[in-house]
Amino acid sequence: MELPADVHLKLEPRDEYMHPPSTAENYNESMYFNLYDAAQRVGGWFRLGNRVNEGYAEMTNCLYLPDGSVAFMYQRPEVAHNEAFDAGGMRFTVAEPFQRLSVHYQGEVLLLKHPGEMIDPGRAFKNNPRLPCTVDIDYRGVSPLYGGEPVHADGSPWRENPNAGLYLGHYEQHIAGRGSIRVGDREWRVDGLGLRDHSWGPRYWQNVPWYRWLPMSFSEDFAIMVLDKMLGDGTRIVGGMVLTEGRYDLVREARVESEWDDRFYQIRLRAWARTDRAEYQIEGRVLSLIPLRNRRTLPDGTELMTRITEGLTEYRCDGRVGYGLSEYLDQIVDGRPVGVDA
Repeated sequence: MELPADVHLKLEPRDEYMHPPSTAENYNESMYFNLYDAAQRVGGWFRLGNRVNEGYAEMTNCLYLPDGSVAFMYQRPEVAHNEAFDAGGMRFTVAEPFQRLSVHYQGEVLLLKHPGEMIDPGRAFKNNPRLPCTVDIDYRGVSPLYGGEPVHADGSPWRENPNAGLYLGHYEQHIAGRGSIRVGDREWRVDGLGLRDHSWGPRYWQNVPWYRWLPMSFSEDFAIMVLDKMLGDGTRIVGGMVLTEGRYDLVREARVESEWDDRFYQIRLRAWARTDRAEYQIEGRVLSLIPLRNRRTLPDGTELMTRITEGLTEYRCDGRVGYGLSEYLDQIVDGRPVGVDA
């Protein structure tokens, strides 16, 4: 996304910490981490989103296990302030801004032999066993930072920010992580690669019709993120970055083509991305997928439903094999994801 000449991205070490919430009812500040250990075939992602003006946080722990099952927990614990990411048994800490962070979780997870059951969370939580779970992972940055908050030269926010429907400020970074994951009586010492992000500002999941977010890591020296997103006004945004030779090259153009199963869950994908230095052809194969949903009722009684499919994905690019997520968000209209035919 090109910025106007008088707008730049502001990103400072203090942005690693919490931001004063605005008065918007739907103010959200969230942080997210993923990780995959290819040698052990185990990994997952972790998210905390403080919605302090609504009095709760969104906490998600999603673990992809070697046998194809998924250990999952989602909670909406109460929060009374926006001073930390610490809710629902999950805690994120910053040891050194942009360099060293950690994820801790202690609580329960739902063990899903068939992760697709989570499209009906009430039934899934009723019919699947719960196991104790602990996660302790230390992360370190392996890349520069991508993103920030768009502001004018005087520091005032860019009011025309097209991403304001999901956040005002947002940044991402490829990372390496090491630690332990325990589910029931099984434990893994993990050492893998992933990506993290941090965002803040008003958010409803229904504010964009659809997006495709593809974070992937091939090594500490080569990693990619591709984003293809449709905004509510019909504007299409593509972007991302490629980590190579210790720098991020920005993605100037991108395409994502998907293959679906009979439920319109992605099973394979092909992506093309161009930076100022190179072009990249990417193939993805989904190894395990869990569908999630978010529902909201408008004041007039209209019910909106957003589906987010989180696919653990094996990627191939330039003869290399890597791993990451394919996160597909769609509004569901008449039972069909709106982005399927895009």
